Amino acid sequence: MSNDVLVVHGNTPLRGEIRVRGAKNLVSKAMVAALLGQTPSRLFNVPRIRDVEVVRGLLEVHGVRVSEGAEPGELVFDPTNVEAATADEINVHAGSSRIPILFCGPLLHRLGHAFIPDLGGCHIGDRPIDFHIGALREFGAIVDKQPHGMTLTAPNGLRGTKFELPYPSVGATEQVLLTAVLAEGVTELRNAAVEPEIMDLICVLQKMGAIIKVHTDRVIEIEGVSRLDGYAHRPIPDRIEAASWASAALATGGDVLVRGARQADMMTFLNVFRSVGGKFEVTDPHGPDELGGIRFWHPGEELRATVLETDVHPGFGTDWQQPMVVALTQARGLSIVHETVYERRLGYTKALNQMGATIQVYRECLGGTPCRFGRRNFNHSAVIAGPSKLHATDLVIPDLRAGFSHLIAALAAEGTSHVYGVSLINRGYEDFEAKLAALGAHAERP
Repeated sequence: MSNDVLVVHGNTPLRGEIRVRGAKNLVSKAMVAALLGQTPSRLFNVPRIRDVEVVRGLLEVHGVRVSEGAEPGELVFDPTNVEAATADEINVHAGSSRIPILFCGPLLHRLGHAFIPDLGGCHIGDRPIDFHIGALREFGAIVDKQPHGMTLTAPNGLRGTKFELPYPSVGATEQVLLTAVLAEGVTELRNAAVEPEIMDLICVLQKMGAIIKVHTDRVIEIEGVSRLDGYAHRPIPDRIEAASWASAALATGGDVLVRGARQADMMTFLNVFRSVGGKFEVTDPHGPDELGGIRFWHPGEELRATVLETDVHPGFGTDWQQPMVVALTQARGLSIVHETVYERRLGYTKALNQMGATIQVYRECLGGTPCRFGRRNFNHSAVIAGPSKLHATDLVIPDLRAGFSHLIAALAAEGTSHVYGVSLINRGYEDFEAKLAALGAHAERP
């Protein structure tokens, strides 16, 4: 689109204060969980992002009444009259999101059937829905594949099962949780994801009446119950957005206070941030009405190269990798990044090289973390030589996290860049243009 472009005048340090709200990767799942309740649910501190709009639309076409609450950022979900939706109604909302797959379990419980369209989302690698489908079949669902999606039914209801994920997939873990809580009997999930957003979803479900035990070694046990009620929940803050702004402060030589950022969810990121030479200061809230945060800044000294491997939590998150790599282009020496979560996540480095960075990508595993991609011909490791002086160019955003990384690079570069496809950033970053302005960035629509 001709108007989907941001003109960024770079080489200006970001300085100031912004706020992050509820985590994108929890809020959308908590919205789906409202389908399971017999009474209304209330979710607070909801960010104004595209993914929230998508899930709201999907809930509404399934008969859930969604309304604004009393305080800013509060949404109320009334699931009293859940109903089936047509494929056309679902497709109006579902094209830009992978969330619809998580509607399967709740809709099977409420209606006995569900339709899931072909899935969208960011094209950063294989996000196999066979994990999801395999889990749903274990619960007793029958899956009928059709040209434009899948119809699922559960003629004998859903029953608890024992299931082990081949990889601790966040989405598949969410699928099992949202399905198992009302399934008959006990479900044991092994090799589950344990990200902070997963733990927060478990908190939501427990508030609704679920019985969920989190054991050691990635084992989660869910005892099915016959009824769930609504919840009232304030989600954890968005640790990915917080880290993105932290990396922007580092790459531009700036100083940014991220209100709402929480240390406990970001410890692995904070260790890396400090190891490359960044400084941070944690401010804990001292009262119920006070919002804590983390201040991130570049100390003015040369940044240091590092070796980095992404991994599932509690490792270094894959969504932290791309913004941090932009900062690493400004570090002295050779930094090594081994991406072990998504096999195509390094495609954005081509644009950084066009801006003057020196990044080489490799098929080999440049690290010791177990990896699924080393012998499958994917460029999933990178060596970044720095420091590099970045210069402005025209950029086309390929996906959400790479998009924010391109934006950081444009802010750090000398000259004026045109960043195309910025609406993708709205999927996960609330009011990012207003936040840029608050931090003194020089960026505007043409």
